[in-house]
Amino acid sequence: MINQLPLTLALGPYDHTRDITDGSVPVEGVRLRPLNLPIEEIFYRFTMYREWDISEMSTAKYLALRAQDDNSIQALPIFISRAFRHSMFYVKANSAIKRPQDLVGKRVGIPEWAQSAGIYGRGFLSDYLGIDLKSIKWIQAGVNEPGRIEKVKLHLPEGVRYTAAPDKSLNEMLLNGEIDAAMSARAPDSMGNGIERLMPEYQSLEEQYFKDTNIYPIMHALVVKSSILEQHPWVGMNLYKAFTIAKNQSLERLSDVTASHAPLAWLKEYTDRMKALFGDDFFPYGVGSDVGGQINRATLAAYCKFGFEQGVCKRQLDVDELFPKSVLSSFKV
Repeated sequence: MINQLPLTLALGPYDHTRDITDGSVPVEGVRLRPLNLPIEEIFYRFTMYREWDISEMSTAKYLALRAQDDNSIQALPIFISRAFRHSMFYVKANSAIKRPQDLVGKRVGIPEWAQSAGIYGRGFLSDYLGIDLKSIKWIQAGVNEPGRIEKVKLHLPEGVRYTAAPDKSLNEMLLNGEIDAAMSARAPDSMGNGIERLMPEYQSLEEQYFKDTNIYPIMHALVVKSSILEQHPWVGMNLYKAFTIAKNQSLERLSDVTASHAPLAWLKEYTDRMKALFGDDFFPYGVGSDVGGQINRATLAAYCKFGFEQGVCKRQLDVDELFPKSVLSSFKV
């Protein structure tokens, strides 16, 4: 339509956002041009060069920039990807390391220190298990290919032992014994062929972790260039409304037993299990006073704490400064 604001959007392929990218749920007043790219490419190109208007973005990168008072982008409380991370700990098959507490004094590989999954994983070690992160030697490298680098400036606490290995990969170093374990959101290529999970029973552990902490880790949020929100302040709320409709329609599809909306057996039973744990809105957006908003606020507050303590954030952020006031105020009652 004429007079609609043309904006580019880079986003991975998700069922809970597909109604936005295929146009079936419009964003009022906006003409979107979706870009479907690999998630690592989205993060790199937007973090480094801001190549489009609206982007999926690592919450770790966003928090690091906000803590440095970089206000060039603003997040909306639209949480594109979230996942527990007990499953991200890998060891060599038949390793003597049998539980997370055995990582004390060991060499642990990471793809990036400022990776959302890693921040939550280290927060689990430090806050939940009481492990001193300074007791571990951290090695940074690409998961399956060498050359990966940090995207934001770090402020590592004194005593943290961190070394980059730009010419190696975590997969090869774990197999040849140069590191004792790896923490990675993406599985090493040799998973199941010389590499295994440290916590194979991770799902039950993650459920207990949520019950104990109310933390449901948020990996990726939707961010918008601040210049757009300054010129068109209505865009933030209109995006939030549209993405919420798309997400709710996705949840309805997953609860529908009429047809297989995903290629999984017992999909309805798994959906019911999610509802029993997280509530009817089991993939919540917003930071309001409803159950989902309270979960998100607790999760983000813990994340801000972890990010500061681990040196990803220059200062400790407050949840309310992460989002535009015009959008945030709509979630307060």
